[in-house]
Amino acid sequence: MYFYPNERTALFIDGANLYATARSLQVEIDYKRLRQHFADRSQLVRAFYYTAIIEDQEYSPLRPLIDWLDYNGFTLVTKPVKEYTDDQGRRKVKGNMDIEIAVDMLNIASALDHIILFSGDGDFRRLVEAVQRKGVRVTVVSSNSTQPSMIADDLRRQADQFIDLEELRDKVSRQRSGQQARRAQVDDADSDEDDDYDYYDDDYEDETV
Repeated sequence: MYFYPNERTALFIDGANLYATARSLQVEIDYKRLRQHFADRSQLVRAFYYTAIIEDQEYSPLRPLIDWLDYNGFTLVTKPVKEYTDDQGRRKVKGNMDIEIAVDMLNIASALDHIILFSGDGDFRRLVEAVQRKGVRVTVVSSNSTQPSMIADDLRRQADQFIDLEELRDKVSRQRSGQQARRAQVDDADSDEDDDYDYYDDDYEDETV
C-alpha cells in the first residue's frame, strides 16, 4: 500500500458493497479501527459513509451503526429506499447510492490528493477515471479472494492501486475475546433472521405480491 504522510485523503464507503464483501470474507468491520488505520497513514480530510434506509420499519438493526458513525467522525449520507412493482407484479426495492457518491467525490476532488473507495462496483470506473484526470490518486478496497470475486475487473484496472479487504483483516476487523467469539458463533448458528442489509441489492425482490 502506498500512502504518503502529507497527502490529503478521503474515504468513500459504499456501505452495502463493503458489507457484502466483508460478509463474504467473514470479516466484522470495526469502523473506528478502519478510520484510524487510514488516518495514521495520511491527512484524513473526510470519511464518507453511504447507505439507503427503509424508513417505514419500526426498528432497523442498521440504526445503531448509523448513529454511531454519525457521532464518531464519519460524514453520513443516507436516502430512503424506493419501492416499485415490476411487470410480473413483484415488489422490488432499490437503494443505489452511486449518484450520491459520484457527486460528492467530484465536488471534493480538488481538495484531495488521494481517494480511497470502498466498493467493487464496476459502475464507478468512469468516476475513478474522472477524478484521476484532476490529479487525484484512487485506491479501491474490495476483494478478489472471494468466489465469485467482489471487484469488477475494469474498476480494478482503472484504480491506481487495489487493496484486498482480506489484507486488512487484522487491521480493521472487530477484536473479540475468546468468550465473545464463541458466543457470536452460537448466535449466528441460532439466528434465522434475514440481514437488514439484504435490501441493498439494486434489484432486491420481495416475492410477496
